[in-house]
Amino acid sequence: GEGRRRRRAAMTKKRRANGRNKPAGARGHVKRVRCESSGALVPKDKAVSRYIVRNLVDASALRDMQDASVIDGYALPKLYRKVYYSIAAAIHSRVVRVRSREDRKIRTPPPRFKPRPDKK
Repeated sequence: GEGRRRRRAAMTKKRRANGRNKPAGARGHVKRVRCESSGALVPKDKAVSRYIVRNLVDASALRDMQDASVIDGYALPKLYRKVYYSIAAAIHSRVVRVRSREDRKIRTPPPRFKPRPDKK
């Protein structure tokens, strides 16, 4: 009948934004990015993003280059890269860990370790 519509109880939500980084009703679609390890197309606001800063030269060759260098205190160029992972690949490659229901509510980033100053 038309007069007797029943309201369904809303399903419980696992995450506050359904695993996306956009407020509810903000926008329809976002561009997709490629996952670094699986190659899957992931919405940019859902992907796990990491900013990787690495030395262009690996640690074993670094010492040899510093000894052979003419310029004292020459700063070696670094490799800057923004990397995106799908959730499945990020969990599999241990970029992020599975958290308990209570821990999922914690939105503050974990404490970062300060690089210790090199002794000379």
